[in-house]
Amino acid sequence: MRMTQFSGAVLMLLGVALGAFGAHALAPGFDARALGWWNTAVQYQFIHAVGLIAIGAVIRRGMALASVLLFAGTVIFCGTLYLLALGGPLWLGMVTPAGGTLMLGGWAAAAIAFWRGIPR
Repeated sequence: MRMTQFSGAVLMLLGVALGAFGAHALAPGFDARALGWWNTAVQYQFIHAVGLIAIGAVIRRGMALASVLLFAGTVIFCGTLYLLALGGPLWLGMVTPAGGTLMLGGWAAAAIAFWRGIPR
């Protein structure tokens, strides 16, 4: 529970910092496509950070898998978009969907755990 909420809080902290960095330091020189990647990464990072904090508040045994998948997926999905926006190699775009798939798996695992009503 503590690690899940900690991970969510760290992702929120970094989301604020990276959002501000993108808006103030990068926006003037970025092309529209790169700025779009950056903003998408920040948005998804915030959404999934809030999700991790919420899951941490009600964590049950069945939520451990959801937490790991959400955290890993967020790092991979957002991380590759940040790197692409900063001029990283375009092949990173082939890795980005793996992060999205992990996020989908995390939310599916959370939904199943909630549906089953796993005891605390």
